[in-house]
Amino acid sequence: MSLLTGSGISKSYAHRHVFADFAFAVEHGDRIGLVGINGGGKTTLLRILAGLETPTPPGQIHRKRDLHIGYLAQDAGGALAEETVWETMLAGVAELRRLEAELQALAAQLTGTDDDPKLARYSTMQADFERRDGYLYETRIRTVLAGLGFGASDYDTPLSQLSGGQRTRVELARLLVEGSDLLLLDEPTNYLDLRAVEWLEGWLRERKGSYLVVSHDRWFLDHVTERTWEISFGRLETYRGAYSAYVRQRQERYERRLKEWETQQAYVEKTEEYVRRFIAGQRTREAQGRRKRLQRFLRDEAIERPQEHRTMHLRMESSGRTGDIVVRLTDLALGYGEQLEPVVRTTGEIEAHRGQRVAVIGPNGAGKTTLVRAILGQLQPQAGTLHLGAKVEIGYLPQTQEYLDGSLNLLATLNQVAPPGTTTAELRDLLGSFLFSGDDIDKRVEQISGGERSRVALARLVLQGANFLILDEPTNHLDIASQEVLEQVLTDFAGTVLLVSHDRYLIQSLATQIWLVDAGTLTAFDGNWTQYSEWRDRQQVAAGPAATLDAANNDREARREARRQRKAYEHLQQRHGLLETQIADLEEQQAEILQRIGRAGESSDLDLLARLTEKLQQVEVELEQGLTEWEKVGRQLEVYDAESVPTG
Repeated sequence: MSLLTGSGISKSYAHRHVFADFAFAVEHGDRIGLVGINGGGKTTLLRILAGLETPTPPGQIHRKRDLHIGYLAQDAGGALAEETVWETMLAGVAELRRLEAELQALAAQLTGTDDDPKLARYSTMQADFERRDGYLYETRIRTVLAGLGFGASDYDTPLSQLSGGQRTRVELARLLVEGSDLLLLDEPTNYLDLRAVEWLEGWLRERKGSYLVVSHDRWFLDHVTERTWEISFGRLETYRGAYSAYVRQRQERYERRLKEWETQQAYVEKTEEYVRRFIAGQRTREAQGRRKRLQRFLRDEAIERPQEHRTMHLRMESSGRTGDIVVRLTDLALGYGEQLEPVVRTTGEIEAHRGQRVAVIGPNGAGKTTLVRAILGQLQPQAGTLHLGAKVEIGYLPQTQEYLDGSLNLLATLNQVAPPGTTTAELRDLLGSFLFSGDDIDKRVEQISGGERSRVALARLVLQGANFLILDEPTNHLDIASQEVLEQVLTDFAGTVLLVSHDRYLIQSLATQIWLVDAGTLTAFDGNWTQYSEWRDRQQVAAGPAATLDAANNDREARREARRQRKAYEHLQQRHGLLETQIADLEEQQAEILQRIGRAGESSDLDLLARLTEKLQQVEVELEQGLTEWEKVGRQLEVYDAESVPTG
C-alpha cells in the first residue's frame, strides 16, 4: 500500500492558478526530488502533502492510516521559543521518552515481586524499546546535532537566542531524530555549510523511511534522490532517477513529443489540403468524411505543441587580456587588527592564472569573505603580500543584494553601472535577456523577489565588462534553470573567475583549482570537486588507524552475513538481467510503433493513428517503469561492489 496518493490535485488562489490535475503516489522507501521554476508551486504542493493546505476541489489526498509526516518549511526558524536546543531535540523523541518512563515505573513496581503478567508486559515493552533503538536516542541526538554544526556548548542555548538560520537547523535536526514515515523537506541545505550538507546526504541515504525534498542544490539531489518530480507549466511530470538523469530524460521527452506533434501537424496540413481541393468536386463525400474525422481528431486526440521554459540569454564579455598571473598570495596573513590572530594564512606562493576558474570553499566563518575583501582591496594584509596582475579589472557579485537601491526601478539600477553612451533600448534588451519584460522593467528593486534581484545583479555584472570575476555564492536564490545558464556562461567566459560557493555541481563543472579555507589556513588544490574529494578522503584514511577485518572474518555472524549478501547479490543480478531483456523488447516495440505512426500519418489513416498513439503511450509507461526499476536494481548492485561479494 502506498504511503500517500493524490488524484486531481489542483490549487488556485483567488484569480491565480498555480497548478492543475496532479496525480501521484509516494511509496515505501521513495526518495523523491521535487524541482521546477521559482513560483511554480513546489512549496504549495509540499504543504498540501503535509496537510497544512487543502487542494482545490475535487482533488483528493489519501494518506495511509497512522502515517507520520515530518515537514521542514523554508522559514522553519521564524518562530521564537524559550526552549533550549536540547529540549527541542527531546521533543522529537517524545514517544520513546514516554515508553522509557513507563518501563522505569513498571520496573519499580516489579522490584521484589514475581508478578507474571507484569513481567510479561515489561518484557514486551522492553523488546519494543530496544527495537526502536530507545537506549541510543541521546547518542542519536548528539550525532545529528554535531552533523548539522552544533556543539555541546549549544545544547542549553534557548532558541530565542539563535539566528533564524540556526533555528531552521535545529528544526531539521529534530525532524531527523523523530523517525517520521515520510519526510517533506523544503530547501533543507539552506543555512548548511558543505560539511553539514555532506553529513546530511549520508544520513538521508541511510534512512529507511521515505522522503520528498525540494532543493536547488543539484549535487545534493543527485546523491540523495532516486526519482524526480518536476512542476512544469502547471503540470506534474515524473522521471526515473536523480537530477542528472532527469535532465537527460527531460530533453529526450521534449524531442519525442515535438516529433510526435510535427508528425501530427503534417497529417493535419495534408488532410486540410485534401479537403480544400476536393470539397466542391467529384470527391466531395470523401472530403467531407475526412473533414469530420479531422475535426473529431482535433477535438479528442490531438496533442499540443510541447512547451519550453524561457531561459536567460546571457553572455559575459571580458574587457581585455590580463597578464599571465591574475592574483598572487605570498606568505599572506589576513585579519582585522595588528594585535589579533590572523583569520587566514597562506604559506609560500599561491597563484591564480589567466583563464583559471578558482573555487573557494570552506566552513562558514572560516575566512572566505575575509579573503575576498582582501582581493577587492577592502582589507590590508597583516603580513605578506597580495598582488594583482597587469590590466586586471574586477567585477564583483556579492552574496546579498543589499547594495542595490530598493527605491530605483530596474532600468535605473542598470544605468548606474552602464558604460557611457549605453542607450535605454540596449538596457531594455539586456533586461529582456534576463527574463524581465513589459511592466517588470518599471518595478522597483524592493518589489521583486530574491531570485529576480540575483538576475538584476548579474545584469549589472555583464555591463561592467570585467576580466576577473569574483562571485560570492552566485547561485543563491537562482532556480535550477537559471543555474544551468549561469554555469554555461561562466564556462564560456574568456577571463578569470574566483568563485566562493557551496554549490558542488557548479564547482564540479567549472573549477580548475580549489582553494580550501579551513582552520585558519588557505590550501590550493588543482582539480575539480570530485578530484578534491578523492584527495581529501585519502588524507582522512591515511590519518586514521589501519582497519582490519581478521576478527570479523572469523566470527560466525560475519560468515552468515556473507552468505546472505551473496544470495542477495545473485538475486539482484538475475533481476537486473531480466529487466534488461524486458526493456530491450519494449524499446523495439516503441521504435516499430513510431514507424507505423509515420506511415499512418502519410496515408491519412486517422483511426489507425489514434490506436497507435494509444498503444505508444502504454508502451512508454511500461518502458519508464521498467527503466526505473532497472536503475534502482543497478544502484543496489553497486552498493555490494561485485569484487567484494563473497563467492563461497
